[in-house]
Amino acid sequence: MMKMRWIGLFCFCCLNVRATAFCLPSTDSLGISKTITDSKVFYDSLFQRAHRHALTGWLYDILVCEPRRWDDHELKSYEYYRQFEGKIIASITIKPLDVFGPSFDDTTQTTNIWIEKAANSLHTKSNLNVIRRNLFIREGQVIRVENLMDNERLLRRLPYLKDARVILDSQVNNPELVDVTILTKDVFSFGVTGKFKEIDTGSLNIYNKNIFGIGHELSVNFVGHTTRKPNLGVELFYKINAVKGFLNNLTFGYANTYLREGYGVGYSKEFLRQTTSWGGGVAMQQFFRTDRIYPSDPVRTDYPLSYQYYDIWYGHRIKLGLTNEDSRLQCVLSGRIRDMHFSDRPAADETGRQYFANSTFYLASLSFSQRRYIRDLLVYSYGITEDIPRGFLHEFVVGYDNNEFTSRWYSHVYLSSGNIFKYREDYLFAATGFGGFFNSRRFEQGMLEVDIDYISKLFDIGTVKARQFVKLNYDLGIRRFEVENMLLRYRTGIRGFESTEARGKQRLNLNLETVLFQNKSILNFNIAIFPFIDLGIIGSNRKIIFTQDYYSGIGVGMRIRNENLVFNALQIRLAYYPNHPADVGGIGFAMEEQLKTQFYSFQPREPEILRFE
Repeated sequence: MMKMRWIGLFCFCCLNVRATAFCLPSTDSLGISKTITDSKVFYDSLFQRAHRHALTGWLYDILVCEPRRWDDHELKSYEYYRQFEGKIIASITIKPLDVFGPSFDDTTQTTNIWIEKAANSLHTKSNLNVIRRNLFIREGQVIRVENLMDNERLLRRLPYLKDARVILDSQVNNPELVDVTILTKDVFSFGVTGKFKEIDTGSLNIYNKNIFGIGHELSVNFVGHTTRKPNLGVELFYKINAVKGFLNNLTFGYANTYLREGYGVGYSKEFLRQTTSWGGGVAMQQFFRTDRIYPSDPVRTDYPLSYQYYDIWYGHRIKLGLTNEDSRLQCVLSGRIRDMHFSDRPAADETGRQYFANSTFYLASLSFSQRRYIRDLLVYSYGITEDIPRGFLHEFVVGYDNNEFTSRWYSHVYLSSGNIFKYREDYLFAATGFGGFFNSRRFEQGMLEVDIDYISKLFDIGTVKARQFVKLNYDLGIRRFEVENMLLRYRTGIRGFESTEARGKQRLNLNLETVLFQNKSILNFNIAIFPFIDLGIIGSNRKIIFTQDYYSGIGVGMRIRNENLVFNALQIRLAYYPNHPADVGGIGFAMEEQLKTQFYSFQPREPEILRFE
């Protein structure tokens, strides 16, 4: 599948005609105060040489500037805020910055490029009332460091903000009173992407993540096919972020394409804060025609499914009576009811079992969660602040599936922990889960999963900064349906490996990737180069995994990302597959949109079965 990003070309050529050099810290991002004097000398010399001629001077002014310096204003630390612990908030001022020009380090900086000025004037800044609605700090409150940092972190989660920073200043006449300034920097919220699969189908998606500056999202996706009806269909999506604060979201969706026709609505409130007392959600879907139950479902059918789906869940925090120091520990008891009824579906398999079964599923969970956050740079993003959780989530889920064929019980245990190396600058996440269904006769549709993710600290390769990423994943299906099989496709195995022949009910993946963050940007687009090696073993669940079929991918890629723009990174990748099945070639090339990788979360969630995909 080949994806094309339309707005990437547009913005590359038009919107960002000036580069802001993408500078990396001269030390690791946890110690970032060193001044890069050598690079300043280099750029002073280059400036003088370039401006000997008018043409080269003009090119220099457009394409190059000195590497960006990281200082305490750029990445506020816990120690910075701790000096204000216990003082009183006297005032809160919100200062939204233009998309192009100013930075948190210099809020007065402006752009002299006319196209950037035009973009700033076209862009509607986030409404101050919308930002204020997402604050849980108030005038007159006593400053609590972790509370303040949590609010800053949650502002950064908003899809229309590039970054947020809280600046504190004690008043001269009364040092116990503190003036709070909240700096926010929007992304340019309008985007267009395109995707083409083979020669007979494609899509064009137009979206805005911050309509009129009020935080609402709108997406219109046009989907076309040359032979299947409707030849030109549409998918609409509307989301209201932070209905009454960042904890509440409303979503609406409608689709009528050659793949599916239906609509859905939903409401959710997450346990984003450790002090959140309750969370929950409601969802309803009606599909008249679709090829799968949910978007990431690996089980797809050519038979047009028709079904109704209702889902409601509620979770409540149980107070454990611990001290304030242990207040970040959450114990949550949750319940969920999920009802699915098919009005049209394929026939049952030869054994009489039906994957697409009418059922009412009752689920309950008890979870224990604790999390704190480490601030770092250059992990999954390109210079903006990233909040990496450290903590754990342990949950026990039980359920009862009132199925039309056979009623059965469900249970699983899931254990996860992150940043196990407490005093190291690298990151390690580990998780394991085991569960399945029980009926009167046997255990079925079970699975075991093990995940290990490792991210190294920043290190030097020549003149650039780099990180090493390692992912290890093992999945074992136990008495799954015949139609249920795992694949080695990208995101679940070997990137770019689109084979459907390499499948099975047992899988082991190892992904190695070294990301080299380039020192300078080109026309405001930051670049990262990544060589990678992917290894996948897949096959039957009745044999030892190391006796199954081996596949691999070796290659190199480049990611291009502009953090000022709302759309995802553009990824260009070339891979070689030494031992490949018949439905995959030996060489794979892709230019595609890459969704931003999310950090593992230890946030309590709705009761859910383990996903076999």
